[in-house]
Amino acid sequence: MIWNMTDYLERAAERFPERVAVVDSTREILYDRFRMQVRQMAWALISRGLFRRPVVMYLDKGVTAVEAIWGIVYSGCYYTPLDIHMPLSRAGRIVETLEPALILTDEAHLEAAREIGGNREILTVEAMQGLDVDDAAVERHRRQIIDTDLLYVFFTSGSTGIPKGVMISHRAVMDFTEAAVETFGMTEEERIGNQGALHFDLSTLDVYGSVAAGAALYLIPPKYFKFPVKLLQYIAEHRISMIYWVPSALVVTANLRALQVVDVHCLKKITFCGEVMPCKQLNVWRKYVPDALYANLYGPTETTCASTYYIVEREFGEGDMLPIGKPFRNTRIRLVTEEGREAQPGEMGEICIGGSSLAYGYYQDEIRTRESFVTYEDGGYKEIWYHTGDLARYNERGELLYLSRKDFQIKHMGHRIELGEIETALNAIEEIGQCCCLYDEEKHKIVAFLETELEEDKIRERLALVIPDYMQPDRYRFVKDMPHNANGKIDRAALRKEV
Repeated sequence: MIWNMTDYLERAAERFPERVAVVDSTREILYDRFRMQVRQMAWALISRGLFRRPVVMYLDKGVTAVEAIWGIVYSGCYYTPLDIHMPLSRAGRIVETLEPALILTDEAHLEAAREIGGNREILTVEAMQGLDVDDAAVERHRRQIIDTDLLYVFFTSGSTGIPKGVMISHRAVMDFTEAAVETFGMTEEERIGNQGALHFDLSTLDVYGSVAAGAALYLIPPKYFKFPVKLLQYIAEHRISMIYWVPSALVVTANLRALQVVDVHCLKKITFCGEVMPCKQLNVWRKYVPDALYANLYGPTETTCASTYYIVEREFGEGDMLPIGKPFRNTRIRLVTEEGREAQPGEMGEICIGGSSLAYGYYQDEIRTRESFVTYEDGGYKEIWYHTGDLARYNERGELLYLSRKDFQIKHMGHRIELGEIETALNAIEEIGQCCCLYDEEKHKIVAFLETELEEDKIRERLALVIPDYMQPDRYRFVKDMPHNANGKIDRAALRKEV
């Protein structure tokens, strides 16, 4: 019986005690030992009287950090991982918003933790080692956790400059995890190659899906993502069978021809989420790893990692749009027009999401919660729907197509334009690596950033074949390497400074 997230680890440790649970660059741990370490961390929190309180994690990604996540979960508290590379001022704002009961760190990051934590209690993982654990007390405590309790609060950027804390429950993650394990046929034989940082919700499937399936989680060293050949060599050496990455990581690997150098037929499940996956680079992957399952997932942090999926089952041209498919179980999708009505087939509307995976809202931010999580009365009872700000439509096959962000939709030369449509057209040009389109509001210009050596005139000629003149970028900025943020996505904020 699964009551809360801790039951997954109890089940995995009982069924597969001698199987590998988590691996990083210096350490691996088996499920039985992993469970012991988790319970020791949990006891350190329980013995301090903590329950249903926020705990901040300030640790580098590794086996210890994953143990800390589960330790906090076992204690009945909820966690917020902080990026150790983020500016301390931003980390401090998050801590002020969260008001955590404790900051969990290690000796290597103790000074920085003190700087962001003020006078809050700080506990190091080193101080937990050797604790005598009262297993009976941990078990009693664990049974007090219910599925509607908070599991984590992940902070995302906010338009006002103040980070937004997205509150996700055990129930939401249980629902997504079970749906993903079932949909993609994840088993204990899986070796999952993690890319997403632990403060990024892309890691949710890795951290929890691996345990739910009894699989091994490999935390791929971030440095490898800068060197695609070494990255694929890691995958081949460790026989990684499943990945869940942002498309940018797949795009760079395809563009730099790493797949022609390293055989990664060990990969059986290649899933991606967080950005638009260009069909050009997807086709490169499908050419060199033809027997894998490919799945395009979509969903914001506010709906627990992913809400829809599309398993690639037909051929796509380089200029085609890859569907985001259909909802996972216990999820509903509505497309709502600017007028507030349901979009008709083929008509564009904002994606609104309802169901078990919905967040509770934004931590200590009732105003922004009400703006995005809207209550509707339908059929005599009230439902909450999250308004994503993403635009989509259904194609003739009934598949959902992501078009753009509402804030990527511009009014230019009297026309309503989706910047994402221009990016799709640019991505279809063979000589272009990655691209990003932004709008200069002050000068009313569309600006395209490109990785390519192709001349501007040639680009304009090819675009003229697929998009109208009024959608042509007004300015081009050629970059050697597209900047990426800590989550591996194209860093639009950095490019915005160059507009």
